[in-house]
Amino acid sequence: MGTRAEPSGLALTAQDAALIRGMIDRGDRHHDIAAFFGVNQGRIAEIKDGSRFPGVPAAAAKDLPPKGPYLVPKVAWQENRLR
Repeated sequence: MGTRAEPSGLALTAQDAALIRGMIDRGDRHHDIAAFFGVNQGRIAEIKDGSRFPGVPAAAAKDLPPKGPYLVPKVAWQENRLR
């Protein structure tokens, strides 16, 4: 069994959870939501099922970021290399 990777240091907040719930309600893909917040899809599923941040309501549609897919770090890196 290999060693675990270092934690990313990214932690979701209650405000993030509200946005995530709003994005789920809007129909965003879990993959896109996870990419936007820089976390894995498991964290998104935990917010959806209420095991993380229970009781935090969904953010209003007007407060949500634009719908994904989002530019992933690899694509940004590649685009910057070509400039």
